[in-house]
Amino acid sequence: MRNTKTKTTDIGLPEFAKKNQYSKPSFALKKKIIQLVINGQISKHHASVKYNLSRGSIDYWLKKFTTLDEAERYMEKDKELKRLQTRIQELEWIKEFQQDLIVEFEKTTGKELSKKFLPGYLAKEVARKKHSPKK
Repeated sequence: MRNTKTKTTDIGLPEFAKKNQYSKPSFALKKKIIQLVINGQISKHHASVKYNLSRGSIDYWLKKFTTLDEAERYMEKDKELKRLQTRIQELEWIKEFQQDLIVEFEKTTGKELSKKFLPGYLAKEVARKKHSPKK
């Protein structure tokens, strides 16, 4: 037979009914968390787990304690990151296109100039493309 007896607190309440003690974070801790989130060193979710706080509290602090400049910088970093990711995709496409041109040039002329004028890793990529079947 299973033991159905539950543990009780000092005042007779079941253990599971006891509320967790809430300790109010200091102003310095709030500022530290805000700076970590704004600088991108930690996410709001990770901060809430690490410091045992609600994400709502962190959102509230961000609105209350960040200046307009800090908020704009935070948004600018996000925009800059997206812009850089787009630029990387564009450059990857350009690199692929240029390598295709080099392969076609070498096949047409019969001269292997990629080994002579390109860095080693790019020359290997061109050689790999040259020997792989067309898509």
